[in-house]
Amino acid sequence: MKIALINENSQAGKNELIFNTLKSVVEPMGHEVYNYGMYSPDDEVQLTYVKAGLLTAILINSGAADFVVTGCGTGEGAMLACNSFPKVLCGLIVDPSDAYMFGQINNGNAIAMPYAKGFGWGAELNLQYIFQNLFEGERGLGYPRERAVPEQANKKILDEVKEITHTDIMTILKKIDQKFLKETVSGIKFQEYFFANCKDNEIKEYIEGILK
Repeated sequence: MKIALINENSQAGKNELIFNTLKSVVEPMGHEVYNYGMYSPDDEVQLTYVKAGLLTAILINSGAADFVVTGCGTGEGAMLACNSFPKVLCGLIVDPSDAYMFGQINNGNAIAMPYAKGFGWGAELNLQYIFQNLFEGERGLGYPRERAVPEQANKKILDEVKEITHTDIMTILKKIDQKFLKETVSGIKFQEYFFANCKDNEIKEYIEGILK
């Protein structure tokens, strides 16, 4: 699985801690981690939580990432922004039990975490346990197990509802403010990671045009 990490500007100073913790947990499981920044509060390209949501949607819809780890001060804004876009199912994850149940019940493809609220002693341990509970083993098995069949059915229904209620990603990319889009995809590592992993030629060509 290709896992992308995205930090918005208010919490960019924690990027290294989150990245190193995520890598240490998931790489032994066979997953790959791509750090899309922000890498520090002083980065030239500033990502807001709305841009984090748009970037998440680009990565998921293009196949450049299978899963996105993002967040903001409370996690709420990033979660709402992510869920504004098609094919992104993002959960607000505060503790390890949230991570486990989101993975087993909702089986989404993104999480938003609070990197300011409650981020004190043991924060790195909480990150570690969250990533372990989220990525270890098979997801989508249901919890409790006797609820697996209705939960899997509801997940399928939700995916179908999102197909109806959300505009496709190419329409969004063309209609959204183009300056805002260019700012979102102008991070120093974006082109290196995105173009190497993108599986959708239409999205790839459009982003190439935006970056010219």
